[in-house]
Amino acid sequence: MTRVVGILGGTFDPPHAGHIAAATAAWKQMKMDEVRVIPAGLAPLRAALPLASAVDRLAMVKLAFEPCPWAVIDDREVRREGVCWSVDTARELARDFPQARRVWIIGADQLARLDRWKDIAELSTLVEFAVLSRDAISVVPPASIAAKIKLTVLRAPPVKVSSTALRLALQEGKPSGNGLPKSVRDFIEEHSLYKQ
Repeated sequence: MTRVVGILGGTFDPPHAGHIAAATAAWKQMKMDEVRVIPAGLAPLRAALPLASAVDRLAMVKLAFEPCPWAVIDDREVRREGVCWSVDTARELARDFPQARRVWIIGADQLARLDRWKDIAELSTLVEFAVLSRDAISVVPPASIAAKIKLTVLRAPPVKVSSTALRLALQEGKPSGNGLPKSVRDFIEEHSLYKQ
C-alpha cells in the first residue's frame, strides 16, 4: 500500500486550532501515515516578517501538535538560509519519500493565490494538494492552474480563528478564546510574545 505523507507548511505565528483542524482533517480523510508540519523560516508571500522568532515558532508548533502522534515536526525550513520556497521543500521531500503520495495541505485563502507560488508547474508534479474550506472562501483553484493540479477538498467543522486576529488580541492583552492550545498560550505568556 502506498505511503501517504501530508505536508502542512506555514508561518505558524502563532500555531492555532485552525492549523490542527486542517492537519487532522487531511490525516483522517486521506488516511495519511503522517503529516509533516513545517514552520517557515522566511515565507515569500508574507507581507511582514513574523513577530515571533523562528525558534519560538518551532517550539510552539511542537507544543500545539504534541497530542497528535501522527504529526512529525520538520524544521528543515527554519534551518534553511533565506526565503523558503515551497518547491524547494517539495523537491527535498520527493527525495526523502520517493515512493510516497505527497499531499500539501493548504487553506482556501492559499488556494486562491496558488498560481503565484514559485514554479507551480513543477510543484504540482511533486505534490498533490488538499484544501480545507474556511469562511465560505471558494475552493476552486485559479483557472490558469486548475488543469495542472490534483486537488482534494477536505471536510471539517468550521474553525473561526486566524493568526492575525490572535496576534492582535495578544498584543492588546485581550483573551485569545479557544483559538490557541493551552500549551501554546502558556508558552506565549511565559516568553512575553506578541506584547506591544
